[in-house]
Amino acid sequence: MHEEPLLSVRHLHKQFGSSCESCNNINSRELEKNYCPNCGTVYACQDISFDLYPGEILGIVGESGSGKSTMMQCMYFDVDVTSGGAYINEPEVEGKNVFEFSSQKKRYIRNHRYGMVYQNPLDGLKMNFSSVGNIAEKLIAAGNRNVSEMELVSQKLLESVQIPMFRMKEEPRNFSGGMQQRVQIAKALSNNPPILFLDEVTTGLDLSVQAHVLDLIKKIQRDFGVSMIVVSHDLAVIRMLADRTVVMLNGSIIEEGLTDQILEDPQHAYTQQLVYSLI
Repeated sequence: MHEEPLLSVRHLHKQFGSSCESCNNINSRELEKNYCPNCGTVYACQDISFDLYPGEILGIVGESGSGKSTMMQCMYFDVDVTSGGAYINEPEVEGKNVFEFSSQKKRYIRNHRYGMVYQNPLDGLKMNFSSVGNIAEKLIAAGNRNVSEMELVSQKLLESVQIPMFRMKEEPRNFSGGMQQRVQIAKALSNNPPILFLDEVTTGLDLSVQAHVLDLIKKIQRDFGVSMIVVSHDLAVIRMLADRTVVMLNGSIIEEGLTDQILEDPQHAYTQQLVYSLI
């Protein structure tokens, strides 16, 4: 039996700017990369479609400005899409385009179905709350009011991402970048979300810390069975984590397939360039 996708994204478009006569027709627009030189509109995501399957890690790779982080922000409702659909294969929302939900319903999805780990921990953590407090904040947003239960969940999660017990009440602003990312991961996992988004989570970390965070992500995927979308400009990260990979350039998907297949036999000239720079 063919497995159903957990999340399906169809024809996602996101533009910044109002477009003009020379760029508003998708078939005839002439852009410099993904930018209209005539009116300044940026087409950050152009007709993005993909599926995420249960328990899978899907890698999204591309250079800076390829639209991958904007796509992630659209998925997590940090920015509104211009058009397109996203469908979660779960009874209460099945067949419904979550991009069209009210802000209240979107908040529900964010708090119960999604977890997000941002490239910059400042976007995902309150630096003047304790680590336990950061996790409790996410649990409260999902309707939990039991203080001792929240503390227990927070401690368990921080333990699972290897934050020492004696530092759990400390504020993340006192932590190293790698530790801040681990607190973000614990926070993102607090409501057992079926879907986790990871946006450039190893950028700016030392290589040894990077390796530690990547090992942790693999372990979480094994232990929790979460489906993940991992965005990176670094193919080495994608090679280590992803089952399948989508390659983006100038706001569009140019290639997709099994990660091994893309790394061993890239079809598109840009992917070939990416792969050869890794060798």
